[in-house]
Amino acid sequence: MKNESVQAIAGVTRRDFMKTSAAGAAVILAGKSVIFAAPAKRKLKIALIGCGGRGNGALGNCMEAAKYINGLELELVATADWFKQKAESTGGRYQLDKSKCFGGGKAYKKLLDTDVDVVLIATSPNFRPVHFEAAVKAGKHIFMEKPVAVDPPGARKIIEAGELAKKNGLGVVAGTQRRHQANYRRIQYAVERGAIGKIVGGCVWWCGGALWYKTKNPNESDADYMVRNWVSFTEMSGDHIVEQHVHNLDVANWYIGHPPDNALGFGGRARRKTGNQFDFHSVDYDYGDGVRIHSMCRQVNGCDGGVREFFAGTEGQTFGGGGLKGKEIKPPDFPDRNAYVQEHVDLLNSILKDEPLNEARNVAESTLTAIMGRIATYTGKQIRWKDLTENTGSPWYNLTLTPTALDFETGEVVAPPDDVVPIPGTDRRRRG
Repeated sequence: MKNESVQAIAGVTRRDFMKTSAAGAAVILAGKSVIFAAPAKRKLKIALIGCGGRGNGALGNCMEAAKYINGLELELVATADWFKQKAESTGGRYQLDKSKCFGGGKAYKKLLDTDVDVVLIATSPNFRPVHFEAAVKAGKHIFMEKPVAVDPPGARKIIEAGELAKKNGLGVVAGTQRRHQANYRRIQYAVERGAIGKIVGGCVWWCGGALWYKTKNPNESDADYMVRNWVSFTEMSGDHIVEQHVHNLDVANWYIGHPPDNALGFGGRARRKTGNQFDFHSVDYDYGDGVRIHSMCRQVNGCDGGVREFFAGTEGQTFGGGGLKGKEIKPPDFPDRNAYVQEHVDLLNSILKDEPLNEARNVAESTLTAIMGRIATYTGKQIRWKDLTENTGSPWYNLTLTPTALDFETGEVVAPPDDVVPIPGTDRRRRG
């Protein structure tokens, strides 16, 4: 039998064969037959930073993902949260000893000192640049929720740390799950290959009802209040154009192939009860070469809404992940399962194959696209991409929202006043 035929049996490549052998698999050559013993069971240790609703959801999704990877076992070895009792509550559901459940502003550092392979980061967005950079420097593979920053310096830090992760062979997958969702992947595959010609314009929407909010308790610290009420403060979430609408803007960047050149828009607030965010944003994104995308997001009860994307091309159109009218292009068979699970399947598989995915730049650029739109609506100014990424003399390049993540570590947290919001046309750059 030729060597090429031996290596091709059961779809096993030479690289896979060597890995399997190293793992202790037996190989028996008898005449022309080759028998591979079952591979040794593989185990990865995981940990969670941020034990709220999305954090617990991501942990459950990751555990479920292991069911789709033959021979993989996952073990939760640590949890961390601003509130220690939340870390302990999550850990308790997985029989984790309380000594491995950490609380406070420096809890993430204690978690990263444990023997962990993969870290799930699901804190509020303001913490993610600091936590992500620390996890990369600690040599961990990472899943992090979107968005990944609330201001331009934070987004650039994600890109920089993402390059270090790539250099060090670390896997990075983000919670922009549409990039792992079969219907979106099929359409993006076709669009990339000319199914609707050149994209010339479109619209992206996330218009729904108001989210939950918290009021401040008597004698509660500003830090505790902001962490509990994080979806209401721009300094914590980035505003809902960043925290939520980033999904649709990510699809626009993905399908078009690059972020926009500039943004101009408007927004306002009439119904919110706490924090300092707008109720709605409407932004015109100019992607250059005549391509414009209208972005619309709203969190107001009692209004018609929808979550979708539409793109018009020179030879057809697509409805995000919902359908395509244009040239028929047959896509590969992408796994058609829950995208919140599939993103973890893809990360874990890439780690085990020693071909780590790295989505840091994609999610950072989509986050920065949303931040650019928010600055435009808060200020009434046209905001250019290069003013956030290249032009160090721009007032927006170093725009840093405070309190910062590091302020929460040092204890110097002063919350912005509730119900005081940006006024477009005035010099309120700190709120940009």
